[in-house]
Amino acid sequence: MPNFPPILFLHGLATTSKRTWGDNGWFDLVRDAEREFLSVDLPGHGKEYVPSSEFNGNLVDYINDQIPFPIVDGIGFSLGARVLLELALKRPGKFRKLVLAGVGDSLFEPDQIRGKKISDAISGDGGLEDPESRYFSQLADYPDIDGNYIAKYLQVKNLSIDPSDLSGLKTPILVVLGEKDFAGPATRLIDSLPDAKLVTLKGVDHFATPKDFYFLESALDFLDSAPNW
Repeated sequence: MPNFPPILFLHGLATTSKRTWGDNGWFDLVRDAEREFLSVDLPGHGKEYVPSSEFNGNLVDYINDQIPFPIVDGIGFSLGARVLLELALKRPGKFRKLVLAGVGDSLFEPDQIRGKKISDAISGDGGLEDPESRYFSQLADYPDIDGNYIAKYLQVKNLSIDPSDLSGLKTPILVVLGEKDFAGPATRLIDSLPDAKLVTLKGVDHFATPKDFYFLESALDFLDSAPNW
């Protein structure tokens, strides 16, 4: 097999690398493909998460500091995908290829009301009348999730991206989005990226994306790591 760079896995909000990627078979498949990989838990996530006193609120710089390789492939889901895209903009040449899942045109126009609802659910201050709030509330109950810390981050972080900034991004990108994902559509995102293609997961919502077989197959094939099924 050609000498491809390691694969960086980055999870979404209020979960961990193990639950998003490890428990859904990603790491095993990458090992079978004989690819080196690393996974990073976002601050406030994981058994050994970074105390707020040691984190300045800049996720992009934090993740960049955790990568001990000059170039990597990247797979990110939801917030993780957003961070990888921002890092690719800030550090041209850092990624050979990128897979961005669970993101779409909402990158350009964040839903502030929805963001506040998620923040309240994680911190325990919100109602649980809808499935999304219940989902994040349950995730935040895990002992390896610092709910208050994540909620504070969400309240101050500007999550919008200017689509015009993407025009100079030369990295080949695969965008993967569930047909029922609230982050969609991804029309403007695909149109704004010079070298990107979209994979749509039929009948799949945001939260079911990491375990979807077609996502695994499409992403690993894109990264030249397709297993021998």
